[in-house]
Amino acid sequence: MMPFSGWDMPVEYSGLIAEHQAVRRAAGLFDVSHMGQFEVQGAGALPFLQRVTASDVAKLVDGQAQYSALPLPSGCPVDDVIVYRRAADRYLVVVNAANLAKDWEWLKSQSPAGCSLEDLSEAYALIALQGPKAEAILQPLTPVDLKAVGFYRFAEGAVAGHEAIVARTGYTGEDGFEVFAPPQSADRVWLALLESGRQVDAIPCGLGARDTLRLEAAMRLHGNDIDQTTTPLEADLGWMVGWNKGDFLGGEVLRQQKSAGVSRKLVGFEMLERGIARQGHDAYVGDRAAGRVTSGTQTPFLKKAIGLAYLPLEHTAAGTEFDVDIRGRRTRAAVVPLPFYKRKK
Repeated sequence: MMPFSGWDMPVEYSGLIAEHQAVRRAAGLFDVSHMGQFEVQGAGALPFLQRVTASDVAKLVDGQAQYSALPLPSGCPVDDVIVYRRAADRYLVVVNAANLAKDWEWLKSQSPAGCSLEDLSEAYALIALQGPKAEAILQPLTPVDLKAVGFYRFAEGAVAGHEAIVARTGYTGEDGFEVFAPPQSADRVWLALLESGRQVDAIPCGLGARDTLRLEAAMRLHGNDIDQTTTPLEADLGWMVGWNKGDFLGGEVLRQQKSAGVSRKLVGFEMLERGIARQGHDAYVGDRAAGRVTSGTQTPFLKKAIGLAYLPLEHTAAGTEFDVDIRGRRTRAAVVPLPFYKRKK
């Protein structure tokens, strides 16, 4: 266990490697109730979200979710978020636990008009069931037709007899679901999912496996790979930006950057020599410190030392070699395409 943003969080239950492999091969269960949830409701909800998020929220339909960010006027994100459309005038915004207070103050400071902004973080527990067997585990416990719930879609129903929102979202690169349930029901939902998954060797998983899984899938971690000094374009997340929507915070800066081009970009890399790169390690091109590692690990499934790093644009092509300074030793690495791992459909 370890403290994390005011929560006592499990780093591992049975071991990081076993938990990582379980998610890739069967399923794993994560308690991610530390995540925050804000509700935006009212006739002005859509215009407000269009102004304060990077994505085009108008493209959403009821029951659909969207990966997005809350940009500053600089175009850099306060946080990355997921926006869920429950109705044309009702949205749920899920934020990172470490940024919850900051995100809340930021959104309130943007003067929402014609809508209410409510912090519902205490109203939801959040349980993630991830892995290729997730649907088979969850379906016996819910009347929701899970086959009809597509990727980044959600439905409102019940799980193990308790009211819930069931979303086909996750942070592991696998198929799976995130179940929003009232906190007073969370223990029973958790135990029901564990019992249903027992026959296919589903196991509970902690923060350690969550991080190695998301890195294999090249999912960005706010505070590591993206922060208030990096734009979506530099983080290779330009696809999330609603380029054709109207004005939004940071939009002018991002459009100028898109037109002019970026000078650096986040890339994936594999170590060519023995060593594991970690966040904060310097990347060298020749004798010049040219970038920094933002995430790195030895992956249990791919069995490779991989990582993400910001490099000058001219050194970001796949196959480009560079050095990582690992505790004073220059160790060879090479740029590779992302994601490192992609599940079979």
